[in-house]
Amino acid sequence: MKLKLYSILSAVLVLAAAISSCKNGETYAKMKEKERDAIERFIQSNKFVGNITVINEDAFKAQGETTNVDKHEFVKFESDGIYMQIVRKGTGQTMIEMAREQPDSTITKTICCRFFEYDIQNGDTTCSNIYQTQNAFVDKMQCTYTRLGRSYTASFTEGRMRSFYSSSSVVPKGWLKPLDYIRLAKSEGVGEVAKVRLIVPHSSGTANAGTYVKPFYYEITYQLGK
Repeated sequence: MKLKLYSILSAVLVLAAAISSCKNGETYAKMKEKERDAIERFIQSNKFVGNITVINEDAFKAQGETTNVDKHEFVKFESDGIYMQIVRKGTGQTMIEMAREQPDSTITKTICCRFFEYDIQNGDTTCSNIYQTQNAFVDKMQCTYTRLGRSYTASFTEGRMRSFYSSSSVVPKGWLKPLDYIRLAKSEGVGEVAKVRLIVPHSSGTANAGTYVKPFYYEITYQLGK
């Protein structure tokens, strides 16, 4: 139900953006074209990883669902246009593995993240918690995995994303994409914390990204919370 409501909200916001843009002389199609161009420029050159090598999902699976960081590899998922690089897979269990150990059809866990968010079109960091003076400061989300359909839903419970995007606590679909492929350590110092890099188009981003049809780049670490 949450996923359906999120999809409906995203569709409404995208439609509102399209109507607004038409009034301002820029169509939704034009905005999407600008987004695609911005992503392509970012892939060719950026200050975070340099020139990105894009691999398809078949190559990603053939490599054991990993990406070669030294070669600046990102896998592109055709279904949603998300690009992902797995910097560290992490130790522990995946959400899928944890769910298999439970009798219920769903499993809910607290996941702690450190991240920064970068506006690809405007070339600016818009939101982050990695520059906080307190090492314990993380963003927390309650994430539910449903075995039927292998789907995720999540809401921010505290942190920078929740306060910065106060209009919605819904976790962007782009943030949930890596959960099929990374392992969640219980705490730092006990195991390797998973880290990914993402290029997220507006359709899988925040409500704000959907409204303005903007792509964002993320670097995020994931670990289990208490």
